[in-house]
Amino acid sequence: FFNLPELMNLFKEVADIKTADQLHLPTPEVEYHNIVAQPTEQQQEMVKALSERASLVHSGTVDPSQDNMLKITSDGRKLGLDQRIINQLLPDEPGTKVNQCVDNIMQIWRDGEADKLTQLVFCDISTPQARPAKKVAKALDNPTLHALEDAVPLDEPEPAFTVYEDIRQKLIAKGVPAEQIAFIHEANTEVRKKELFSKVRTGQVRVLLGSTAKMGAGTNVQDRLVALHDLDCPWRPGDLAQRKGRIERQGNQNETVHVYRYVTEGTFDAYLWQTVENKQKFISQIMTSKSPVRSCDDVDETALSFAEIKALCAGDPRIKERMDLDVDVSRLKLLKADHQSKQYRLEDQLLKTFPEEIEKNKGFIAGLETDMKTLAEHPHPEDGFAGMEVRGDTLTDKENAGAALLDACKEVKGSDPVPVGSYRGFAMSVSFDAFRQEYMLLLKGQMTHRATLGTDPRGNLTRIDNALSQMPQRLEAVKNQLDNLYQQQAAAKAEVGK
Repeated sequence: FFNLPELMNLFKEVADIKTADQLHLPTPEVEYHNIVAQPTEQQQEMVKALSERASLVHSGTVDPSQDNMLKITSDGRKLGLDQRIINQLLPDEPGTKVNQCVDNIMQIWRDGEADKLTQLVFCDISTPQARPAKKVAKALDNPTLHALEDAVPLDEPEPAFTVYEDIRQKLIAKGVPAEQIAFIHEANTEVRKKELFSKVRTGQVRVLLGSTAKMGAGTNVQDRLVALHDLDCPWRPGDLAQRKGRIERQGNQNETVHVYRYVTEGTFDAYLWQTVENKQKFISQIMTSKSPVRSCDDVDETALSFAEIKALCAGDPRIKERMDLDVDVSRLKLLKADHQSKQYRLEDQLLKTFPEEIEKNKGFIAGLETDMKTLAEHPHPEDGFAGMEVRGDTLTDKENAGAALLDACKEVKGSDPVPVGSYRGFAMSVSFDAFRQEYMLLLKGQMTHRATLGTDPRGNLTRIDNALSQMPQRLEAVKNQLDNLYQQQAAAKAEVGK
């Protein structure tokens, strides 16, 4: 669990969030239409089969190369769109969401004929393969492309069935001129994209079909857009936002636009919308202009629309209640697990960590007090030098002592400390810190005191005395740490068992 206000304050130090509710941009009002299709008998049977496949995969009785959850999820998404994607020999039922989408496109096409109003159809599944160059040239009615027909090799033929081609053929059969329907996939160069977008803005192409990846950000065709159709549900809330951003955009001449979202009841559509909804719940509370809540369990309008779609998908409004209960149970399970983890940690601290740390700090205090006594027993004489023993020689001159100490550093070959003598009651050894690339003098009493050695002989003696004089401050810090440990121990005793 995050402390969300602290997290947001940190985030806003590096991010300047400006949301639509702050900017008040002149964009059209969006009306949402959730279109629910009843599953065919074949779809119902295949959903049951997917459940059986998932059980087999979960039990481990199926080789992952033969079947796995990724394949099942992929088949479930296809099945929610149209059963003919699974098997093109299955019948084309009139009430499917694809056919309802075609009917809505036709009605809007007729109503907007006078103003040449345009529509977008988003579908990330069953996308078309690249079309032959001659078909592209004909669709775009581009003389330059016509001239290049013979120079451009034909692409691979299209598959026997795609939802894109199915929608195109049905619209043509109902009276929409072929040149008014285009796939974003046909514009496979920047030049072709610009020309296609221009035709949509002027109303020459009135129905444009594409995927989120190809027709999302950067697709500026909003001028005459009056309707957008979401035939499937993408994985990310941001993809839905990108789709909607094509029509809810400055420069759209329509005051009101329509977003149609199609779902097939009783299929994987419900799962997909729930996945997007759960992601949107958290994102909506982070990317907000309002003060963030304490925990991420609220729902904004976008998330509610997702929940509504999922409920429609399941064919039972109680699915919303079930979903909320599932979220509550999951949250409570996490809280319980977190509480138990804290209790185990407190018990471990009381039995082991605190006693060990307290005894260790008591040892530090006793050691520092002893070393302070040793230091007091070996003071410098007034206006003099206490002397230093280096490699068996007792040196009473500061310059000679400092020089001898530097000379002793030459004996250090590896990382292990080398004994070199004694000073003011403390045994001295020298080591080389390869990380800092400097020599370190260690003064050992009950505790170890460290001083970095430089190139100045007299300066090194001052550094050594300064290191020894820091013992009172070190002692005070250790005593404070011990008091803190006692306080933590008391607090832990009060919390354990709650």
